[in-house]
Amino acid sequence: MPFHRASLRAFTLIEIMMVVAIIGLVMTMGVPSILRAKQQEPMRKAVDDMMQICSHARAQAILHGVTMAVVFHPQSKQVALAGVEAAGPPGDSNPSTAGASSLNSTQFADSVIIDMLDVNLLEYKDADEAHVRFFPNGTSDEMTLILHFKDQYRKITLEVTTGLASFEVMR
Repeated sequence: MPFHRASLRAFTLIEIMMVVAIIGLVMTMGVPSILRAKQQEPMRKAVDDMMQICSHARAQAILHGVTMAVVFHPQSKQVALAGVEAAGPPGDSNPSTAGASSLNSTQFADSVIIDMLDVNLLEYKDADEAHVRFFPNGTSDEMTLILHFKDQYRKITLEVTTGLASFEVMR
């Protein structure tokens, strides 16, 4: 039987070591980006949670014909969704529990600071509780929330006539 050298061809130890070294070099270059993203995580989570809660409150108000409220507790940095008044017949499902996969409450990290919380042009930053209402016709109360984390500032606002939340990077 003839012996075929090509069928026994394999990688040498040096080739494998070079591949491992290249992979290690690429991973090392990515570490600073990963660390920077991880350090921004509390602010990103706070903004994402607020946007999702406002969107969910607006959707629930429109879909169920009820006034929904986003309740802020600025001192403890907690935000929760609550139904205010039911427009449908008694026995309807509770809109605040409908769509359980949506975010209904959150707590900001200790490192995230609420610099400003205005609802209908009144300051609630130092209050125990503040309510932002979303109405069945798609409108909402006016709200401006400014969050501060290290040297980052984010401004979240509600458009009164549409009830849509938007955010912008400040500074």
